[in-house]
Amino acid sequence: MKRPPSPAPTPRTAAPIRDHNRDLVLEVLRCNQPISRVDIARRSGLQRSTVSAIVDGLIEERWIREGQILKTARGRRPTMLTMNDDLVILVADVRPTQTILAVVDLNGRFLDRTLVPVIANAKQGVDAIAEGMKRLQTQFADKTCEGVGISLPGRVDKRSHRLALAPNLPWVGFDIRGALQKRLGLQVELENAANACMLSEQWFGRLQGIRNAVLVTISEGVGAALLVNGNLVEGATGMAGELGHIPIADSGPQCACGQVGCWEMFASSRAALRYFHEGTGSSETPTIQQLLNMEASGNEKARIALEKQARGIGRGLRIVTATFDPEVILFAGDITLRWDTVGPIVASELSTRMLTGAPPKLIALADGEAARLRGAAAVVLQRHTGFKRLTALR
Repeated sequence: MKRPPSPAPTPRTAAPIRDHNRDLVLEVLRCNQPISRVDIARRSGLQRSTVSAIVDGLIEERWIREGQILKTARGRRPTMLTMNDDLVILVADVRPTQTILAVVDLNGRFLDRTLVPVIANAKQGVDAIAEGMKRLQTQFADKTCEGVGISLPGRVDKRSHRLALAPNLPWVGFDIRGALQKRLGLQVELENAANACMLSEQWFGRLQGIRNAVLVTISEGVGAALLVNGNLVEGATGMAGELGHIPIADSGPQCACGQVGCWEMFASSRAALRYFHEGTGSSETPTIQQLLNMEASGNEKARIALEKQARGIGRGLRIVTATFDPEVILFAGDITLRWDTVGPIVASELSTRMLTGAPPKLIALADGEAARLRGAAAVVLQRHTGFKRLTALR
């Protein structure tokens, strides 16, 4: 199942047109498979000879495969092309309380999932992830593993490939990447959870035509990914997007980052649980999933807690709209499971706080857990295929 680690991708400035054409062919194929070489040329505007050369290279690299031969009334019968579903990626969505592991194919389909606990000691925690991934590997020995993608609740320093900021996870500075590569013998890619989700939306084709978007992840904390003029904005060291740690109030609970009044203290899943505890006075605090189920079952205290969280989300979106002026704001995370209830509250709160103009469209991703896992896979696909390398060089 193992595929040897690939060398770290480097900019190929000597051949930008070839790189652009390769990315274009791959994107057209992904979004329209099964598709023939002729149709790729027609949709991309590239010469047939150019498309054929690129396709032959992608087949040799095993990113795509040839399938059925299409029957036609006359002329040469075209061979249909698809992404290679024998190539898979091991992914992990690391959260402060648990890690979700999965095997994902190149089309974003989940072949299996499992859970492992998060251990405060970084080495022990990463060892647990490695063992869980090894168990998954044995179940799919007939597949070839391209690499490992890890979605993390914090910011990754692009120079050291280590967590540089993670207020809710005590693994800052530990060589997660190096430890996993040593244990698994595969190339490992790390990314912030929000950035991973945004890359997933790009890779799997749900942001076509949109060049300015913000994706907000709502879980134990609040993070954001920023798409500006079609480019993922990461900043000089990868720290861009920590909007959850911008204060929106002069008082309130102290955040894990050490400040008071941070947006995530009013908008996160932990905030919703705090609101519920304050409203009931109970010594027993449910999990966020239990709270969402209680609200769906008509529990009044749970409804009030989620409404407070929704207003907190809406308040902080003024930062997003005033700073980035996005066309759409995407949401991933626990709260999206009850978006029919909380979405209108978020939208109403935002509309009253717009600096100017109409508010952007708000979109909840249907499965926040799946978005983060597919995002981890998209990170591997983007970096290993060179997809959008001209606007997202690493």
